[in-house]
Amino acid sequence: MTKAHHPKDDVADHQANEGEGNRTAARAYNAEQHKFAESGKVEEKAREAKKAIDGAEGAELRKAEDEGKRHSHGEDPQLRKH
Repeated sequence: MTKAHHPKDDVADHQANEGEGNRTAARAYNAEQHKFAESGKVEEKAREAKKAIDGAEGAELRKAEDEGKRHSHGEDPQLRKH
């Protein structure tokens, strides 16, 4: 019996296991965040987010936020260091 091909198989074949914390993914994420920050769209997206929270989907978004917080291990103490 042949195993069905899945697109994730291609990624797994070419991406080495980096153990705890994937540095390759972290670099890609950081680069995309930097690109977005410099794109000039931050204020626009912030307004869109506020509109969504204040609008019809606000209750659903707050519910999703609460669910995420239930799975959290708390705030990173490093965020409060100066």
